[in-house]
Amino acid sequence: MGSGTMRRLAAVALLVLATATACAAQLRRNYYAGVCPNVESIVRDAVTRKFRQTFITVGATVHLFFHDCFVEGCDASVIVASTANNTAEKDNPINLSLAGDGFDTVIKAKAAVDAVPQCRNRVSCADILAMATRDVIALAGGPSYAVELGRLDGLSCTASSVNGKLAPPSFNLDQLTALFATNGLSQTDMIALSAGHTVGFAHCNTFTGRISGPTPDPTLNSSFAAQLRAWCPPNVDPRIAVTMDVVTPRAFDNQYFKNLQNGMGLLASDQVLHSDPRSRPTVDAWAQSSAAFNKAFVEAITKMGRIGVKTGAQGNIRRNCAVFN
Repeated sequence: MGSGTMRRLAAVALLVLATATACAAQLRRNYYAGVCPNVESIVRDAVTRKFRQTFITVGATVHLFFHDCFVEGCDASVIVASTANNTAEKDNPINLSLAGDGFDTVIKAKAAVDAVPQCRNRVSCADILAMATRDVIALAGGPSYAVELGRLDGLSCTASSVNGKLAPPSFNLDQLTALFATNGLSQTDMIALSAGHTVGFAHCNTFTGRISGPTPDPTLNSSFAAQLRAWCPPNVDPRIAVTMDVVTPRAFDNQYFKNLQNGMGLLASDQVLHSDPRSRPTVDAWAQSSAAFNKAFVEAITKMGRIGVKTGAQGNIRRNCAVFN
């Protein structure tokens, strides 16, 4: 990137950081202590019930939170359904990979919260999504952490707002770093958050370009590539998906980084974190130390949870997470 581009990115990052700092002042732990003191245990119980029904809940909820925060900020706009007059975020082609179990997790947790009279319509869908994400990570063996609360639900949701906000699987290190910088997140944050791919699935069409054609991706482990070709043959059903971490698919752990060391990153945007010498030392360090990774991940997802927080007249608390009031 040229120096002019770098200066512009730095200016954008500083502006985003200043905005995030202001929004973070709205967020605090125990935000609902006066109106719904048991909200975290209510959400945790509902999420645990959903988790026991299907493990897909973990990756689906984590994926949903990422896609929400990166588009309009962490305001649950990604959950809003399309209407006859508006195509919603969730129906943008890049969001078609979002599994229904993530949406269902939030909707069921919202219903559980609203079943308590003093809590009804007092807790935002955005905060429920943030809590549910923390809870599924812990249920899958990942770090437990305190969630900052106080987000309002957004008032806008359009499919076009997604364009350019989420990373396609072809992004290289510079592109990934620049995208995260626009949200006030560092390259280290980006590498930590990429490990959300330690749970969840990816559809075959997101990586078939790496395993087909006359020159398969040389950064891909050849045995792993052969396995992927067996799972995703030519003309495979586009609904077929593969676990992103084939070694410990049910655990939220640092295996993601060990996989990258072995050429087993499913997406090109995963594997580049190890193949690029600038990010490789971080990958290697976190492959060796789960404690160091967990610490970095908690710091990064806490920062991500502050992106674009709606306050005052910018938002409200939706009665139905999928429908504007």
